[in-house]
Amino acid sequence: MDLKFTAQEEAFRTEVLDFLRERLPQRIADKVHNGRHLTRDDMAAWHAILNEKGWLANHWPKEYGGPGWNAVQKFIFENECAIAGAPRIVPFGVNMLGPVLIRYGSEAQKRYWLPRILSGADWWCQGYSEPGAGSDLASVRTSAVRDGDHYVVNGQKTWTTLGHYANMIFCLVRTATDVRKQEGISFLLIDMNTPGIEVHPIVTLDGEHEVNEVFFTDVRVPAANLVGEENKGWTYAKYLLTYERTNIAGVGFSVAAMARLKRAAQNVTRNGKPLADDPQFAARLAKVEIDLENMKTTNLRVIAAVAGGGVPGAESSMLKIRGTEIRQEISSLLRRAMGPYAAPFVEAALEEGYAGEAIGPDEAASAAAQYFNNRKLSIFGGSNEIQKNIIAKMMLGL
Repeated sequence: MDLKFTAQEEAFRTEVLDFLRERLPQRIADKVHNGRHLTRDDMAAWHAILNEKGWLANHWPKEYGGPGWNAVQKFIFENECAIAGAPRIVPFGVNMLGPVLIRYGSEAQKRYWLPRILSGADWWCQGYSEPGAGSDLASVRTSAVRDGDHYVVNGQKTWTTLGHYANMIFCLVRTATDVRKQEGISFLLIDMNTPGIEVHPIVTLDGEHEVNEVFFTDVRVPAANLVGEENKGWTYAKYLLTYERTNIAGVGFSVAAMARLKRAAQNVTRNGKPLADDPQFAARLAKVEIDLENMKTTNLRVIAAVAGGGVPGAESSMLKIRGTEIRQEISSLLRRAMGPYAAPFVEAALEEGYAGEAIGPDEAASAAAQYFNNRKLSIFGGSNEIQKNIIAKMMLGL
């Protein structure tokens, strides 16, 4: 297997780099590089720029608005975007729901919803996790009872990322209780402005309002918003999760974070010497860099398999485990590099236009916030413990 890029692929990389230099707003790139908060407008602006170029839904088929890229081109694009400081594409509509609709949705659903995802007319969030049903999604209890041309939905979703910005939510709901729990789940599209929906914020350890609780009380949803068949939602959910888990691995984000960590290790001094010269720190830095290089190679192997017609299986779980562990270790080392400067976390320092007194090196302002935020990586998208169970079942038959 040849894991080197071809001349055509290198030419594509050059095209991507030229586009990023010309179209990625420097103001937004600076916020990403410095770990500052991105606003809804920042994320929507990058979404619109990519859509105008035709590069937004880079894994969609061409007939639905995708650029027709292969898996290698998609990898190159995402890697270079992360290194350049581009915001991540908000994944719920483009990366998660889009592929499900393309594969399982009706023609009417594809014609209506897919263009709205591309244009940004709809901002989607994900309604999977519930209290008591996170990694074990088959235990969802939010109910949807058919009533004529509608479903009546009652229940609660939690950890709903960016739900306070969303006008739409795709949900796993229970439509049958007299069958195996995996067989009684359906996949429903719900307008967040429907009467009976309440969104309550959850403020996380880093002081950020990123996730929410969503409550449904007698919410009426058109039956036309059911994706696929009733009680077949578990199949669609698993298909969606292969995209989410591979995305969580975040190879490009780890590469960008590693470059930032290495700069900090050279700029921060201990006893008059760069931190990179400290044997203990240097050993941990070398280990995580080796792990990252190994993961990049594994990711390329998966890409090569997909390009040859394969479908990611246990590999997506492997990448999710290693990718999240590596990203957590990098953020931990950056926080350690900042030493005491990481402790006096100033929330306002992460906002654009902050004019207060700087506390320590430039990297210090976001070091603690990113460390705490990255604790979630090994939990959401299916905890790493669950991923190990999936690998055991798929590869060892246990």
